[in-house]
Amino acid sequence: MSVVRRTFTREFKLDLCRRIDQGLISKTSACREYGLSNGLLDRWVEQFKVKGEGAFEAGSPVDPQQRIKELEASLGRAHLENEFLKEALGKLGVQVRRQP
Repeated sequence: MSVVRRTFTREFKLDLCRRIDQGLISKTSACREYGLSNGLLDRWVEQFKVKGEGAFEAGSPVDPQQRIKELEASLGRAHLENEFLKEALGKLGVQVRRQP
């Protein structure tokens, strides 16, 4: 039997914590309605109390296409930097071995 881990968006967590903070829903009701554990919801509420609207940023899901674009841009910059350094070393008379 495999365990399926659910993920929750930052917006969902913020909305739920706001509603709990405003007294619109109890933690018990939220756990029951969304199938959350008490411990998980307690952690979310604590994070919200500490960081407010800045909570859950590190845990936000990353858009795979955006991440690919960022990595491709980083790779392109690294390639240009390597070429620049090879050229500079060549002008100094340093031999650069080429990798196959």
